[in-house]
Amino acid sequence: MTVTGYSPSPSASSGPSSSPWAAPLGDSPVLATVEMPGSKSLTNRKLVLAALADSPSTLSAPLHSDDSDRMIDALRGLGTEIEELPGTGRFGTDLRITPPATFRGDVTIDCGQAGTVMRFIAPLAGLAEGDVTITAHASALHRPMGEMIKALRTIGADIDDGGNWSLPFTVRGRGHIRGGEVTIDASSSSQFVSGLLLAAPRFDVGLHLIHSGERLPSIPHIDMTVETLARRGIQVEHPTPNEWVVPAGVPRGRDAAIEPDLSNAAPFLGAALLTGGSITIPAWPATSTQPGALLPEILSLLGARTSRRGGALTVAGTGRIAGVDLDLSAASELTPTLFALAAFADAPTTLHGIGHIRGHETNRIDALIGNLRALGGQADELADGIRITPAPLHGGLWRAHHDHRIATAGALVGLRVPGVEIDDIGTTAKTMPEFPQLWREMLEENGSSAA
Repeated sequence: MTVTGYSPSPSASSGPSSSPWAAPLGDSPVLATVEMPGSKSLTNRKLVLAALADSPSTLSAPLHSDDSDRMIDALRGLGTEIEELPGTGRFGTDLRITPPATFRGDVTIDCGQAGTVMRFIAPLAGLAEGDVTITAHASALHRPMGEMIKALRTIGADIDDGGNWSLPFTVRGRGHIRGGEVTIDASSSSQFVSGLLLAAPRFDVGLHLIHSGERLPSIPHIDMTVETLARRGIQVEHPTPNEWVVPAGVPRGRDAAIEPDLSNAAPFLGAALLTGGSITIPAWPATSTQPGALLPEILSLLGARTSRRGGALTVAGTGRIAGVDLDLSAASELTPTLFALAAFADAPTTLHGIGHIRGHETNRIDALIGNLRALGGQADELADGIRITPAPLHGGLWRAHHDHRIATAGALVGLRVPGVEIDDIGTTAKTMPEFPQLWREMLEENGSSAA
C-alpha cells in the first residue's frame, strides 16, 4: 500500500497542534497485525481497588495515557504509593501500588478530561482526612456530576459545590463515609454506579444502590466493576437489574494483568472493512466485560468475516459494508467508529440507544454529524441516536472537539477520502497516545508485505 498524506503526530502533552494532521489515504487493502495497549476502563478500576486494598498489588501491562496518568496522580495525591516497574510489553512500565493507611486530604485533584477519575475519585475523597477539591479541564467542567454529589451527600459525605451541582467542588473528608441505601438516576453515565460500587466496601455499612432512571447505559462497564470487586474478595449482590448491594469490607491486594483495550481496537478493525483488507489483534480475550468485546458480532452484521486463532481476533473486509439498525446502549463508545463505517455503507444506518453520549468529552452526536456534513455527507440527529445516509464525500477539516474517539473516526474516514485533515490528533493521547504511530505502522506493514 502507498501511504499518502501522513504527517507525524504532535505531542499530546503539548496541547492542540498548530497545524492539522493529514489523515493517511490507503490505496489497497490493509493487511496487518496491530498490538493494543491496555484497557483504560480496567486500568483505572484496578488502580482504585489497589489503593483501597489491604496489601500492595502489581498491575501488569496497564494503560499509560492521559486518563490513566490523571488517575495515578489523583491516587498519589491522596497518599497512595505507586511505583513504576520494568514492563514486559511495548507500551510502558508495570505498576506497584501500596495503599495508604488513611487517605490524606488538603489536596486539589485535576481530573483533566477523565470521566472515570472525576466519578471514581469523588467517593474516595470522602474517605480522606481533610478537604479534597476536585476540578477538571475547562472542556470537561460540563460533564454531569450532580447525581454523584447528591448520592454522596445522602450516604454521609460533606460536599461544598457552591450550589452548582457540578465541578469544581470540595469534599470535606472525615476519614469515613456512613454508606447505606441510596437511589440515583445514572441515565447519563454508568460511571456513577461504578464509582460508588468501587468505594462501597470501605463505607461504614457498605452500600445498597438503586438506579431509578428509565435507562442505564454501558451495562458492560458496570459488570466489569462487579467482576473486579469479586476478584478482590468483595461479592456484590445484584437482586434486580437496577439494584446492587455491596458489603462492608476491605478488598484484597492482588496482582493482575490488564487486557488489551478492545474499544481502542475498533478503528483498526474498521480499517479492514473500509479497505477490504484484514486486521489481526493479538491477545483478544476469550471472554471480557469490555464493551469492545461486542465488536466481532457487530462487525459481522456490517459484512465482515471474523475469526479467532491462537488467542488473536482477525477481522476481514468483504468489499461491502451493510447498512444496519443497531442498539448501542451497551457499547456507546463504539459509536464514532461505527458512524464512520456507516458513511460508506450500501444503505442507511441507524444507531440508537446513545442519547447519553451528548454528555461525553463533547456532544458526540453533534460533533459526528457536523463533521460528516462538512465533508458533504448526510446524517440526521434522532432523539436517542443518529441516522446516516451514505453520500459522496470530499476532503476537508475534521474537528476533534477535544475528543479522542471523534479524532480516530476522522482517521478512519480519511482512509477512503483524500484530503481529510484532523485539527488535533494529539487528543487521542487521552486513551491511546500511540494511535498515530500505530495507524502509520498498520499501513506501512501492509506496504512492506505488498512489496
